[in-house]
Amino acid sequence: MMANSNMKVRTSDLELKDRLVSIQRVTKVTKGGRTFSFSAIVVVGNENGVVGYGLGKASEVQAAIAKGVEDAKKNLVKIPVINGTIPHKQEFRFGGSEVMIRPAAPGTGIIAGGAMRAVLESLGVKNVLAKSKGSSNPHNLVKATVGALCELRDAASVARLRGISMNQVFNG
Repeated sequence: MMANSNMKVRTSDLELKDRLVSIQRVTKVTKGGRTFSFSAIVVVGNENGVVGYGLGKASEVQAAIAKGVEDAKKNLVKIPVINGTIPHKQEFRFGGSEVMIRPAAPGTGIIAGGAMRAVLESLGVKNVLAKSKGSSNPHNLVKATVGALCELRDAASVARLRGISMNQVFNG
């Protein structure tokens, strides 16, 4: 995960739902021939501001998914969600993937594709505009999306950080 001000979350008191983002068959070439296995990237979240992603690798699909879910549960972060959307616009780049997420008015829905949609749905965001530029590699896209979400800050945390009141954040 990215280093940020968002706190890590304990999994014991959460009802997490997992979403499979991508599964790929990978090959290892050995002296005896090719060995096939599976790589799965999974996103978990409680649909109420907590999200995490994980990567699992195994010789069977179900085992790879299970390992991905376990890895994702170890990497949960709390993200500020205000009235079903995010607090402000954010851009983030990871590898060749670049993402831009913006808050949206109620009724807009999740305007995002593929891997970004899985992360945003797991987070519990209902209205957001999102755009991915550059690489559409699901691994980098998930990491870029979570990275952008981790950099979000709500007004209360900004006021605390600056040592001022909430009114001064908006008016001053």
